[in-house]
Amino acid sequence: MSRRLPRRALSLCVLLAAVAGPSLRATAAAHAHADPGRPHADRSTAAGLVQESATARLRTDGSLSDVAGLSASDIWAVGQQDVWEAWQNRSVITHWDGGAWAEASIRNDPSGAGHLRSVAAVSPREIWAVGDGHDGLPYVVRGDGSVFDRVSVPQFGSGDWLGGVAAVQGRAVTVGSRGRKPLIATATAKGWTIAKIKSRSKGALYGVVVTQKGDGWAVGDNESKPLIMRSSGGSWKPVAVPSVEGGYLRDVYLDGPRKAVAVGGVYQGEGRISPLVLEWNGRRWSRAEVPDRQAELYGVTGDGKGHFWISGFDPDRPDEAFLLRGDGRKWKVVRGEASARPRTVRLQAVTHVGDLTLAVGHVVDEQDRYTDVVERFQPGASPSGDATGTGGDGGRAPAEK
Repeated sequence: MSRRLPRRALSLCVLLAAVAGPSLRATAAAHAHADPGRPHADRSTAAGLVQESATARLRTDGSLSDVAGLSASDIWAVGQQDVWEAWQNRSVITHWDGGAWAEASIRNDPSGAGHLRSVAAVSPREIWAVGDGHDGLPYVVRGDGSVFDRVSVPQFGSGDWLGGVAAVQGRAVTVGSRGRKPLIATATAKGWTIAKIKSRSKGALYGVVVTQKGDGWAVGDNESKPLIMRSSGGSWKPVAVPSVEGGYLRDVYLDGPRKAVAVGGVYQGEGRISPLVLEWNGRRWSRAEVPDRQAELYGVTGDGKGHFWISGFDPDRPDEAFLLRGDGRKWKVVRGEASARPRTVRLQAVTHVGDLTLAVGHVVDEQDRYTDVVERFQPGASPSGDATGTGGDGGRAPAEK
């Protein structure tokens, strides 16, 4: 899944402005983490979930932008370190094996990646990620589970921007913008192709999902309203969506031909953003009702059985991890533990594997220091694995409303 701010210059801007949408999604080694103590279970809340706040141990000022899980012991996350260094920030690719996070390297590329925004995992030996290169070109990498190599895409040029990637066996699709127009590029065994989009179309795409059969959805905005494009019969075309002035979409999850969820927000002015959730019922997209009037939504995932999770940020309770949980009929808020110290928690992306819901992002403390954050939510029992604190205040069961 992928994320960035509406309009292109986001890598640093999204983080600095703390409005990370489809242009955000990073990992490892220690710096100033606040230790909240060991997580523990408390099953008395309505949520029925046990929360664990942890870290992938990124270096100085790190943020995770996206996450993709194959199983509870095979999860990939990407992002960046040194977020304050616009031209020297470093990409991060990190892997969870069920017991610890470990970084993977990108070899044979002296220029290097700056900010990786999106990751897709086809299998344990095929992982894709996209973002920015320090050479001014979009950055695409493919890995085999141990190392990654930059993929050359001759069709990309300076000024192109990539926000999201999705992949299935034999095909990867990445989306973004070219100038002020949507950009969709597909890789197959025959090479890369750029989708032909009507010349009058404008805007940018931040999130994408595809199926093995070739169907798919891509979401973003047309600079003033939400934009959704559909892949069918080998071509991408815009579809009708609710007209929401100031609206944008950052991510999309497909749960079969008759169910999909797209998430984003609506700019209200004066820095205020209201949440936007659109649902597909097999015939049309409609706007869903959500509990909070103000919240920034970044990522969405599901279990393939009609249950969904959305990651984001609540400005009214910035120190708490924030998720929405829905069943296709109603959405509820799930919150993490409150902090005794000032901080801002933004969950940029979320994945669901087995009974584990895992969200990633960053925490910003009162000194404007970034720390990567990994939030785990599981029913019933305390999650296993690394429980190093990142700025949360415990691992209790979250509150739900």
